[in-house]
Amino acid sequence: MKVREKQLNSRMCIICGMDNEKGVKAQFYSMEDGSVMSLFRFRPEHQSYPGRVHGGLISAMLDELGGRAYWAEVDTDTYAVTTGMETSFRKPVPYDTELTGYGKIVRHSINFYQAIAEIRDGSGAVLASAKLKYLKLSPSRIADADPREEMVYLIPDDIKEI
Repeated sequence: MKVREKQLNSRMCIICGMDNEKGVKAQFYSMEDGSVMSLFRFRPEHQSYPGRVHGGLISAMLDELGGRAYWAEVDTDTYAVTTGMETSFRKPVPYDTELTGYGKIVRHSINFYQAIAEIRDGSGAVLASAKLKYLKLSPSRIADADPREEMVYLIPDDIKEI
């Protein structure tokens, strides 16, 4: 599928923060069908049991994909907070392996939206998935500092299709 545009990365987010030395440093792409995708790797410091990524970080990645799906399909200026998440862990998620993340909006209204998200391995098998619910809020109601000021990095690359 073709990439429509690359999304911004933040400074310190555990998933997309480029200045967070323990973070995943995942990068995200708005796709031609309105979904969001990411090519990323968890690292050994993201481990729970040996060889497996911690479920909390898997959930955090699924949440990030669901959140960014709104930016890919509807509105890049809208921010939201997660109000619910139903996660399915289907297979162990390995670290030091390229993975693909996918997120898509399934419903939205004036104040809320719902998304689905998946983490897939190199063969396309779904390792973890989630159904997510979000409440749209103005940036001033989410944090003391404006979250838009955190989104400062646009890292160029040659990825045109995922």
